[in-house]
Amino acid sequence: MDKSWRQRELVFLLLYAVIFYVIIIRYSLQLSHDHYNKLYGLRPGLISSQLNDVSDAQWRNFRSNLPILTFVFGFFTLVANILRAFYNLKAEGMSIVWLMISLAYLSYLHGAFIVFILSITSANFLLVKIFGRTKYFPFVLWVFNLSFLLCNRVYEGYSFASFGNRWAYLDKFRGTFRWHICFNFVVLRMISFGYDYHWSDHNAYVDQEKHIRHCTTCSSGKTCYRMLQERSVGIDKFSYTLYLCYLLFAPLYIAGPIISFNAFASQLDTPQKSYTLKQVVWYGFRWVLSLFLMEIMTHFFYYNAFAISGIWKQLSPMEVFIVGYGVLNFMWLKFFLIWRYFRFWALVSGIEAPENMPRCINNCYNLESFWKNWHASFNKWLVRYMYIPLGGSRRKLLNVWVVFTFVAIWHDLEWKLLSWAWLTCIFFIPEMIVKSAATSIKVDNVFKEFIFRELSAVAGAITITCLMVANLVGFVIGPSGINWLKSVFLQAEGLPTLFGLFVTFYIGTKLMFHVSDSKQRIHQS
Repeated sequence: MDKSWRQRELVFLLLYAVIFYVIIIRYSLQLSHDHYNKLYGLRPGLISSQLNDVSDAQWRNFRSNLPILTFVFGFFTLVANILRAFYNLKAEGMSIVWLMISLAYLSYLHGAFIVFILSITSANFLLVKIFGRTKYFPFVLWVFNLSFLLCNRVYEGYSFASFGNRWAYLDKFRGTFRWHICFNFVVLRMISFGYDYHWSDHNAYVDQEKHIRHCTTCSSGKTCYRMLQERSVGIDKFSYTLYLCYLLFAPLYIAGPIISFNAFASQLDTPQKSYTLKQVVWYGFRWVLSLFLMEIMTHFFYYNAFAISGIWKQLSPMEVFIVGYGVLNFMWLKFFLIWRYFRFWALVSGIEAPENMPRCINNCYNLESFWKNWHASFNKWLVRYMYIPLGGSRRKLLNVWVVFTFVAIWHDLEWKLLSWAWLTCIFFIPEMIVKSAATSIKVDNVFKEFIFRELSAVAGAITITCLMVANLVGFVIGPSGINWLKSVFLQAEGLPTLFGLFVTFYIGTKLMFHVSDSKQRIHQS
C-alpha cells in the first residue's frame, strides 16, 4: 500500500482516537459525578475532596496491605540475597533458605491451616515419585489435583473439627488469608513439577540450536524463559526441599506469575541475568507510575462501583458501553499492578517469571493474541501442560473447550465463569475458521492487500465486541444479563450506539495494525 496513504490514514486514526477518549473521559466524569451517592464501595480518597472507588475487594485488600507487603518482601529478599552472596549458595542451599522464609510467611497468612497445604503437597510429591515414570502418570496426576481443587472449594478449605473434637480448637487459628484460595496456584505448580519430572528423561520439544539462532535473548548469550522451561534440570533437583520451595516461594505464592519447575529450579541455582540491576530498578519505577495512574482512575472514574451496585441497568446504551469499557480497563490495570508487583520481588530475588500483561488490553484485536497477553504465564502453563499433551493444534477445535472449561473451574465453581468460558469457545470457532481460510489466500497485489486488511479490521471489530460481551457476562452481569444486553442494544435506541462502537473498534483495529507494522519495522532494522 502507498506509504503516503498509510501516513494520512494514521493521522486520521490518531485524531479519531483522541476524540474518542475525550468523549469517554467527559462522559465518565459526568456519570461518576451524577451517580456517586447511589454507588457502593466509595471511600474518602487521597486526592483533594474526591471519593475513591475501592469497591473491588481484591484491589482494596492489595492496596491496604501494600506497605506491610513491601516491608516484608524487602526484608525477605535482603536476607536471602545476603545469605546467597556470603555462603555462595546454589539451588539446594537457596531452597532451604527460601523454604524457611516461605513457611514463616505462610504461617502468618494461614495459621494452623498450613497443615492442610503441607499434607496435600507431600501426598502429591509421593505420587510423582511413585508413578512419575509410568505411562498412565498424567491421568493419575490430573485426577489427584482436580479432586483437591474441587474439594477445597466445596468444603471451603475444610475444618479441623471434622477430624474430631480434639482438633477443633485449631479452627481458631485461621491466619489472615483463606488457604484454599491461594492453593489454586499451588495446584498448577504441583502439576508442573509432576510433568517436568515425568519428562525429565525425554528430549526437549524445542530444537535448541534453531531456537538460539532465532531468539534475540538466547543469541545474546543469555537464556530466555522458554529455554529455561523446556530444558530439563538434573534429577537431583527433584528433591522434596526444592519441590516445597517451588510450591511455596513467597514472592510468587499469592498471585503468581506462574513459573514452571524447570525454570524455577535452574534460576535458583543460577540467578536470572536477563535483567540488569538498572533494568530491575526501572521496572519498579514504572510500576510506581502505573500505581499513580490507578489512583487517578479510581478517584475520578467509578467504573467498578457502577458494576457492583447494579446502577448500569438504569443507564442509556452509550453509558452502559462506557461503564463496560471502563470496567475492562480497570480489571486490566488492577491485575497488571498486582502481578507486576510480585514479579518485581521475584526479579530482585533472582527469579525471572513470565510477564503476565506484556500487552495493553487496548492493543489486542483477536482472541488468540488477547489470551496470549492476558495472564500470559497461565497461558504458557496451559499450552505446555494441557494443550500440547491433548494433541495441540491437531485437535484445536476440541482442545479449546477442555482448556477454557478448566480455566473457569480453576477460578471458581460459578455458572457465570462457565458461561464466560463457553462463550469464549464459541467466539473462537469462527476466528479459527477465518484464520485457516486466510492462510490459503494469496495476497499478491496492492488491491488484494487493501481488501485483506479491511476485512481483517472488520473481523477485529467483531472479535473485540465478542470479547467485551464474554468478559462482561463472566465478571460483571452474569449469564442472566445476556437477555438484558440484547434488550438494550438490539432496539431503536441502542442500535446507533452498537453501530458506533463497532466503527470505533474497526478504527481501533486499524490503529493496532499500524502499531504492529511499526514494531515489525523496528525489529527488522
